[in-house]
Amino acid sequence: METVSGGSLLDGIRWQQEDSNVAEENNNGVLTQADFFSLLTAELANQDPTKPVDNNEMISQMTAFSTTDSVQKLNEQFTSFASSMTSSQALQASSLVGRSVLVEDNVFGTSEGELVKGKIVTDEPASNVNIYVENIAGEIIQTVPVGNIGAGGFTFTWDGNDSNGEAVATGAYRFRIAGLVDGQASELQAMTYRKVDSVTLAGANGSILLNLNGGSSMALADVIEVSEG
Repeated sequence: METVSGGSLLDGIRWQQEDSNVAEENNNGVLTQADFFSLLTAELANQDPTKPVDNNEMISQMTAFSTTDSVQKLNEQFTSFASSMTSSQALQASSLVGRSVLVEDNVFGTSEGELVKGKIVTDEPASNVNIYVENIAGEIIQTVPVGNIGAGGFTFTWDGNDSNGEAVATGAYRFRIAGLVDGQASELQAMTYRKVDSVTLAGANGSILLNLNGGSSMALADVIEVSEG
């Protein structure tokens, strides 16, 4: 009588089943080209000699093998392309350190005596336009009259001084721009240029982040405009 050492036959079947599950976990259940050729070989070896595989069916299966191989190569090439794009973006982002980028925010941080560059954006012509520099408490530090402007975007620079010509203290400030549009008092959109202090290459969702002066950050993809200073 034959005996099975090391456990019962049921144990051996269970082991085989567990090994099979591990294999499926390793390839995530995806059939490779080798699996397709194994299936084809088994099909040819076990076909009914009186009913051989139809030529059209054989060609269809071979086409499926070729398509699978092409898709696999395409995926590999796409992965390589994505990696190359990430490296290119990282290089592009690193070149922005020390330069200024335009952000859709009118609040900014500044140091004593530092120049701050901003931008007025309006869809319609405006008259009697004034730029108000305010501190974090909402107090007007300086008023800069602009006059009449047309539709579009217009850059300006604040010298960092208050209305008495003295340098303001280091801190947070904001631009508020007001004027008349069609005879009605309106606030115009104010943007600021912020200097890039550093770059984070692996931010949220794998995006590249620019760390700006004042502590905020923005995605490289959100950059609207780049300035030298």
